[in-house]
Amino acid sequence: MNEFSKIGVRLKTSREQNDLTIKDVATRIGLSTSTISRYENGIVENVSLPTMQMLAGLYKVNVLWLLGKSEDKHERTINKQSTISVPLVGTIAAGTPILAEENIERYFNIDSSIKADFCLRIKGDSMINEGIHNNDIVFIHQQPILENGEIGAIIIDGEATLKRFYKTDTGIVLQPANEKYAPIIVDENSNLIIAGKLSAILNIKN
Repeated sequence: MNEFSKIGVRLKTSREQNDLTIKDVATRIGLSTSTISRYENGIVENVSLPTMQMLAGLYKVNVLWLLGKSEDKHERTINKQSTISVPLVGTIAAGTPILAEENIERYFNIDSSIKADFCLRIKGDSMINEGIHNNDIVFIHQQPILENGEIGAIIIDGEATLKRFYKTDTGIVLQPANEKYAPIIVDENSNLIIAGKLSAILNIKN
């Protein structure tokens, strides 16, 4: 059984154990019955993490188990209102959605009061004066815009960088928080994507 088939079996088994029909599930989470059927048949390559989280909450199971990444069905279940599971995103390939399966390295459980859709591991010390150090984990709320002065994750040529964002009359300035580094000046016509806004920091002791 391949990975996707395993996820499909767990989705179907969980639904049946909760005495729910495909129509019940579709109605409760706002998807079509054909979409739920595809998921249960192992066609889940493009399913989003928020959708899997909703299904895990509905079925009262651990989303990591549902995704085939844990064998414990209820350990650290994240459907409780107090916590959410946030994926740590690794390499972001150009043109690939941030939350694509191949980008996800692992998951962090955090308080649900923190608005975060994914997280990144910091490389380097360019934001050290903001208390963000090498190897720290930063949690990002996915959104397509940033206000001037906000810190966010910006993707340039397929690689994510964390900087303070400023939009000027001539382009965009990505400001580091370390005097050793110069600001990154980006032309408005450049291939730049705002991935989201910084919402929390997890300091990792090296």
